[in-house]
Amino acid sequence: MIKTFIRKILGVKESVRDTSVAVVLGPAEHGIDPKLVSSNAIRVTSSLQEAGFKAFVVGGAVRDLLLGVKPKDFDIATDATPEQVKRLFRRAFIIGRRFQIVHVMFGQDLLEVTTFRGAGDSNAPKDEHGRVLRDNSFGPQHEDAMRRDFTINAMYYDPATQQVMDYHGGIGDIRAKILRIIGQPEARYREDPVRMLRVVRFAARLGFTIEPATRAPIAVMAPLIDNVPAARVFDEMLKLLMSGHALACLQQLRTEGLHHGLLPLLDVVLEQPIGMKFVTLALASTDNRIKAGKGVSPSFLFASLLWHQVVEKWSAYRAAGESSIPALHLAADDVLDSQTEQLAIQRKIASDMRDIWSMQPRFERRTGKAPYKLLEHVRFRAGYDFLLLRCESGEIDMELGEWWTAFYDGDASERELLLTSERMPVAGARKKRAPRRAKKPGEREGVADGSGEE
Repeated sequence: MIKTFIRKILGVKESVRDTSVAVVLGPAEHGIDPKLVSSNAIRVTSSLQEAGFKAFVVGGAVRDLLLGVKPKDFDIATDATPEQVKRLFRRAFIIGRRFQIVHVMFGQDLLEVTTFRGAGDSNAPKDEHGRVLRDNSFGPQHEDAMRRDFTINAMYYDPATQQVMDYHGGIGDIRAKILRIIGQPEARYREDPVRMLRVVRFAARLGFTIEPATRAPIAVMAPLIDNVPAARVFDEMLKLLMSGHALACLQQLRTEGLHHGLLPLLDVVLEQPIGMKFVTLALASTDNRIKAGKGVSPSFLFASLLWHQVVEKWSAYRAAGESSIPALHLAADDVLDSQTEQLAIQRKIASDMRDIWSMQPRFERRTGKAPYKLLEHVRFRAGYDFLLLRCESGEIDMELGEWWTAFYDGDASERELLLTSERMPVAGARKKRAPRRAKKPGEREGVADGSGEE
């Protein structure tokens, strides 16, 4: 305000960008490789354009294309209404309450098509903290660009002309590796507090610096995330943890003061040597699998993040006189009840997490039929990989993981020999069979699908 006032007195004109007019860049200027564009995205945009509508690839897909990365998802923006879009495609479904969008399906490929959003209705319903609850107002393309969260996500690419339309200097921010919110930061975070989690995810994933004005309000406004529906927070946390840069994202969350209420004991875990090593190994394994194009299991990931909360409560219940297995079940119930309330962990994921945890004491039983029964467990592979993480972190003796690796890889005679050796007196001078090499975290199948299958 003061700078503006002084400039007016001195007659200095400020250079203000006209955000209603896009800077248009051709192929030679933006450098996008058209081979990276999904054929189905081209199909959707061309169908809409042939019907007389505007249609562009938009958002994160354009950002990734400009960075030379093939996008995982392609979103389309158009001036066609949801009903008009739906009529053009055989498998199209209108969804959404807060803002209507259309899902267009081609086999298993899903494309999200949104109608250009207008500047917004000041009378749109909001909660007491200013979060917009519902806003289905449509408008021109430049207003749609204004409604997007960050400059690097507010560009439009036309596969037909291979032109990029940039309303807010996103190209410059990508080249400078800067993450900048569009509009007044406090107002944008109040409209949708999840944007604070998104800025952390993008900064960590892309290696970008958060622009000072964009960053400044986060620490103060972080409690607003508590007002967001738990299901939305869980969805955003899942994107963050499965971004391929999970450890960097969690560290950035702590730096920005956003971790409270999401994983409330994460600070405690990461400050304990064993807990920190365990979580670091789990996240590094997940990141490596994602970068290698392999699948990951949300249940394995959350089971790893919350394990030391379970261990702490497990110990407390045993100290109070509960036997080991019931104590573990009680500890798991406590942790899942608490986290389900805060993060809305889906029932299937919570069930798989419970299976992974409950298997851990069963690995201690290495006699009789018990090991064979455990091998048949539908989540065995995930539980086994979890056991190896515990060994590698120093939580339990590495010998247990080596024994199970040998038993898992062995044939019938080798398994019987291992069981026989377990029945021998501990003081006996038995010769131990050299176990096979334990798989590294990045090699594990259980992290991929939690199915117990290879």
